[in-house]
Amino acid sequence: MGFDKKILREYLLQARLNMPDRLARIAALQEVMRVWLLDRPDMAIGAYWPIKGEFDPLPALHRWKEDGELMEQPRRRRIGLPVVDKTHGTLTFHAWYPGCPMAEDAYGIPKPRDTELIAPTLLFVPCVGYGPGGHRLGYGGGFYDRTLAALQPRPYTVGLGYTNGFLEDFAPEAHDLPLDAILNDNGVVWPISSRF
Repeated sequence: MGFDKKILREYLLQARLNMPDRLARIAALQEVMRVWLLDRPDMAIGAYWPIKGEFDPLPALHRWKEDGELMEQPRRRRIGLPVVDKTHGTLTFHAWYPGCPMAEDAYGIPKPRDTELIAPTLLFVPCVGYGPGGHRLGYGGGFYDRTLAALQPRPYTVGLGYTNGFLEDFAPEAHDLPLDAILNDNGVVWPISSRF
């Protein structure tokens, strides 16, 4: 399918901002995320601060962090939010918790200020759109692709989006890295064989 990514992004962003059933979709995706995280062994998860109508993963992650503290053998789980490395055009992840000191980055997005650097083993990535094979349409800045290419070991990557962001005919470009999984408000949409 030939398409103009800029026009497609605008269309998807407007559709996301104008969802009439937003609250129901948010609640459904929060539940999908919480259940999906139950069997994950990760102790450090990277996420994002939601912008432009994106799904907010932080409530489910905060619950995941608290659940770790309530285990029979408590676990110190950490959540990281991205901080832009302007020199390399990549992201680093710094510890986030409710009430932690925050500052705005060059794009006006809140980021943790003066918190520890963490190395996530799992990374939740926002999707403007997504298609078959775990491919994601982002904002076009390339931050996640460059970050994932540089991180060693590479974290398990999970896209988060709403059902209306699915693009059946989405064709990735040669440099696009597929995600390991994609979750939406209906459950796990990639890989296909996953069960929710």
